[in-house]
Amino acid sequence: MLKQRIALALSLASIALAASACSPAAAEPAPGSAESEAPNTATGWELNLKGGAERIEAAGLSVLKAEGHAEHFHAHLDVFVDGKAVIVPADIGFEHNPAGTPTGISALHSHDESGIIHVEAPTAGDTYTLGQFLTEWGVLDGTDKTAGSAHSSTDGWTATVNGSKHDGKITDVVLKAHDQVVLYSGTAPDPMPASFTFPDGL
Repeated sequence: MLKQRIALALSLASIALAASACSPAAAEPAPGSAESEAPNTATGWELNLKGGAERIEAAGLSVLKAEGHAEHFHAHLDVFVDGKAVIVPADIGFEHNPAGTPTGISALHSHDESGIIHVEAPTAGDTYTLGQFLTEWGVLDGTDKTAGSAHSSTDGWTATVNGSKHDGKITDVVLKAHDQVVLYSGTAPDPMPASFTFPDGL
């Protein structure tokens, strides 16, 4: 029984440490990046820590007790509404207990507000999409008719990948290693981000 408790404690500790995993140094937002320009007021784009496990499962993914190691890569996401940047929150793809402590993690997640999307999966070869990440975030769920809002539908939104417009549904964008994905509504950002400089080790 004691061995089981120790194993469980170690497993949960690995989840708590996951927020600083993947890179030797946390990514800092560059001047002019989405994080540095986004307002600090409530916008509806903030992450609700409650319901993280349910959103992970709604995205068709599993709540894991540790990051996987069979597949490991990163993409980057910028979101703009009428040319203004939106912060991509930390801890997307995490389950939290009522105290706010991480207790589970998805293969698809964020660690900080840099916009870097992490894929750390237990199985190699699976496909991960922008739609799954948005579901885990809990945005663009179609509950608000205001165009370009955090809870509008995906209608009227455009996605680009490495500077090229994605044809088809934005939710179908497949995330690949070192892709620069831009999601925008209304006025397009100028200039359009076409690449992202990942920190060493990512």
